[in-house]
Amino acid sequence: MTAETNAGTKELTYDIADLKLADRGRFRMEWAVREMPVLRLLEDRFRKEQPFKGVRMAAAMHVTSETANLMRVLLAGGAEVALCASNPLSTQDDIAAALVVHYEMPVYAIKGETTEEYNRHMASVLNIRPNITMDDGMDLVAMLHTQRNDLLPNVIGGTEETTTGVIRLRAMAAQGKLRFPVIAVNDAMTKHFFDNRYGTGQSTIDGIIRATNVLLAGKNFVVGGYGWCSKGIAMRARGMGANVIVTEVDPLRALEAVMDGFRVMPMQQAAQEGHVFCSATGDIHVMDRPHFDVMRDGAILANSGHFDVEINMKALRAMAVKITRVRDFLDEYLLEDGRRIYVAGEGRLVNLAAAEGHPSAVMDMSFANQALAAEYMLKHGDTLQGQVYDVPESIDREIAALKLKAMGVAIDTLTAEQESYLNEWSLGTGH
Repeated sequence: MTAETNAGTKELTYDIADLKLADRGRFRMEWAVREMPVLRLLEDRFRKEQPFKGVRMAAAMHVTSETANLMRVLLAGGAEVALCASNPLSTQDDIAAALVVHYEMPVYAIKGETTEEYNRHMASVLNIRPNITMDDGMDLVAMLHTQRNDLLPNVIGGTEETTTGVIRLRAMAAQGKLRFPVIAVNDAMTKHFFDNRYGTGQSTIDGIIRATNVLLAGKNFVVGGYGWCSKGIAMRARGMGANVIVTEVDPLRALEAVMDGFRVMPMQQAAQEGHVFCSATGDIHVMDRPHFDVMRDGAILANSGHFDVEINMKALRAMAVKITRVRDFLDEYLLEDGRRIYVAGEGRLVNLAAAEGHPSAVMDMSFANQALAAEYMLKHGDTLQGQVYDVPESIDREIAALKLKAMGVAIDTLTAEQESYLNEWSLGTGH
């Protein structure tokens, strides 16, 4: 549903599936925020201090109940925000409706939108003429630099949510083409250590099971990569009783996987043994035609990397003599030799395409990083260059402390004596 209406004296535009879903979306937002105590604390402070008053923010993120609560916090801080999806299949249509109806926020996102709609929605968000960008995959920043560079003088800086986006941004910065500073929210300890491992681990398994309803116990589960996301997937798959195989290109990560008790081998070998495959590397064609050639009948493929490039879907479609949608978010590819390969969520992020994404408890920390990183960028952006910056350690520690407090967990503090000892180099064994 596309509309242009008047909200008070301000024109409200949006492109969503159905406004009638708004109340259901609001209920799910309220359920999610119960598990997001850090964001609630920030909302209270932002409402009082109004750090984003007069600031325009363009956000390209997964339109979920957790994201909606981040948007609400930014609005409470005085921001003018426009939101679009960062993946064509990740939008929750009732959440998009809730933001439009109950928060009068321009949202451009429809689950299952075409590539043309996806790009149009991204362009619509940029029409806000943003001062701050919030990205999940870097598509917004890329469009700004390639198609809307007339808007670059308005931009103070941005934040990036995901590993894939940070990889792209660092490549852009290395080539001297990034025109404003971006904070790599993904690389904060309170983001990647918890969100990528515990969030991706649980939500990916959830997505695979919802798409297939297969029993994972006893099956050979192949995990592409052993970064933070893949570690979480491997851990949770083993917890479900699967026999986990890890593939890697980095010797240090491969060694870590071995020491964690997993079998490690090249993908070409794993392709012959696996029943279920899931990749989360941020790279292209982790599962490719040579692997499809040797996979067993009934192999299930899923992707938990940001873009739909980790499975070579073009090659698989070319190999198939028939493609059938056998379940919601599960397609059967019948090959010429009679083997069947199944792909969950069209090869897109399976945890969002076939499920609901990360639990709100972990997104609480990730989105607290987003909010505080945006606030930091407003204060310090004019002193930063067109580079990718880490989240300041002080923000990371503040979020961890707030999360522990919300969980009712107390920790020790250093005594004056201990503090003095740690800062004195001359005290050794003899003192």
